Amino acid sequence: MCGIAGIFDLKGERDVDREALKRMADAIAHRGPDGEGFYYDKGLGFAHRRLAIIDKAGGAQPFIAGAGAVLNYNGEIYNYADLGHELERHGASLKTRSDTEVLAEGLAAHGAGFIDKLRGMFAFAFWDPAAKTLLLARDRLGEKPLYYAETDDGFLIFASEIGALCASNLLSPDLNIEAVADYFFYGYTPDPKSIYDGVQKLPPGHRMIVGRNRRADLTQYWRPQFAVNRSIGFDEAGETLRGKLDDAVRAQMISDAPLGAFLSGGVDSAGIVASMAETGGELVACTVGFEEATHDERAGARKIAQKFGADHHEFVASVDAEDLIDKVAIAYGEPFADSSALPSYIVSELARRHVTVALSGDGGDELFAGYRRYPFFLNEEAVRARAPLALRRALFGPAGALYPKLDWAPRFLRAKSTFQALAATRADAYAAAVAINAPDRARAMMGREMTHQLGAYRPQSVIDDAMNAADTDDPLSAAQYADLMTWLPGRMLTKVDRASMAHGLEVRPPLLDPQLVEWAGTLPSDFKLKNGERKRVLKAALTPRLGSDYVNRAKRGFDMPVSAWLRRPDSPLMARLESSKAWRECGLLNVPVIEKMTRAHKAGARDCGQELWSVIMFDAFLRTSRAFS
Repeated sequence: MCGIAGIFDLKGERDVDREALKRMADAIAHRGPDGEGFYYDKGLGFAHRRLAIIDKAGGAQPFIAGAGAVLNYNGEIYNYADLGHELERHGASLKTRSDTEVLAEGLAAHGAGFIDKLRGMFAFAFWDPAAKTLLLARDRLGEKPLYYAETDDGFLIFASEIGALCASNLLSPDLNIEAVADYFFYGYTPDPKSIYDGVQKLPPGHRMIVGRNRRADLTQYWRPQFAVNRSIGFDEAGETLRGKLDDAVRAQMISDAPLGAFLSGGVDSAGIVASMAETGGELVACTVGFEEATHDERAGARKIAQKFGADHHEFVASVDAEDLIDKVAIAYGEPFADSSALPSYIVSELARRHVTVALSGDGGDELFAGYRRYPFFLNEEAVRARAPLALRRALFGPAGALYPKLDWAPRFLRAKSTFQALAATRADAYAAAVAINAPDRARAMMGREMTHQLGAYRPQSVIDDAMNAADTDDPLSAAQYADLMTWLPGRMLTKVDRASMAHGLEVRPPLLDPQLVEWAGTLPSDFKLKNGERKRVLKAALTPRLGSDYVNRAKRGFDMPVSAWLRRPDSPLMARLESSKAWRECGLLNVPVIEKMTRAHKAGARDCGQELWSVIMFDAFLRTSRAFS
């Protein structure tokens, strides 16, 4: 696990700015505290920061292959040993035990097609001096990030984090207005956009080949498929899933550095720990609890740790949000309004005291329909299927506009959001379901000038595009596809990557193993969700190991009680919001509307906690970003 950066001349073989590249490397030093390396050629410069995990002596980068090609790589290839043996059978002579050398030699021998053989998480740049082409690639689901931009004078710059591009001083970025609108709707900036004009994220499952004086070739080499296998039975699927999870965990436990697991009170992380126990050997687990009982999962985690004999480390995190906000904003580099980023940051800092690599349960909700929004969405879909859009808009649109939103009530009683969903298209309804702020409130927060610049742009188009690309008639599969292509890489994996790498901690999610993901796509939807029961097949697979009581226990949230924080007497968060000039003077937001939300929230008349948190984190981005400092 590492951080990478580079500069490539798109027009010729001009010297690259070495001082700029050094600044880029320094900006991602936290991703690789164990070493630094540089490589220069005509019109090319690579920088690498290393977190040594596999073959600490032999995996230094940038790595020069036998053919003279050069690899600059971030990630882990779990099947590198098998791929290495295959390369050796075809004449390669490998000199190290590192996955870096296997990847470099494989790409040198087979080109971009070698990516299809990789089982792992990665983002890399590969220079082919013979063809004079640069290959950039990102793993299937976007576990590892890669940003890129073209400078005014024709250089391509790229890096693991957006802060490194800003640190180069080779760009003068302006805010991307559509991305700002996306942020206030979703709470993050969906790929491939970034918060800055001209700065892109290489999308998950894509590769890009660039050369001098030629158009970039951007290709999607992988996407989720939902081709249902009706011949498999439910019990058989549970047994198969358990075996595939064990296989993925074994593959991801390879490490020359201390390794453990994140253990919460949830089924997913408990299942990972159970699979790790099957391999034998020492088992280390890290759990963070909170003083608030509604957010504390230590008791459940402790039960699992004892059951499997783990060396269990518990921490009680007192979240000082005011102290953490700017640190988190710097780590993420883009505005990020998922409040669980704060405890994720703390978990990573504490876990790094004991391990360098941690396995996590990320991905289970997306693969096996674990989110609470899925059954609501399917129920709404059943109604939408019975009436055309025009009729539904006539019936439910006025009701949605007039009915009060019951912020305090359970979801099934919030008729306003239900009416609005029934009056919308499938994509618009699902976009609202995953949005961090309600569509009408998000729009109201936009200033007049920003609204004018946005024109006809709608953040809902992100989900619309994803669902249209899903190539399935099944509504649950369409929702899962949208989550795998937007929510998972843009929100969940971004949260984990930035929080962990800020502390030099590598996190691996076995549930996102490519083989397991592709198999999960063949399962009938009712194996995942039926009669309101979510993650059915995963629970069935794990019940023999965890017990039915544990598998069926209620899961508590990992997010923070920001609404309560903002209502506390003399709240430092509210004081920060009310006193800061950055968000008020950026010219993008409707200041009177946000001030009205602030007053209503303080008075208890409305719950505007999430909207105000979005403003606080946007304000923190403006205050800490290199582009605006």
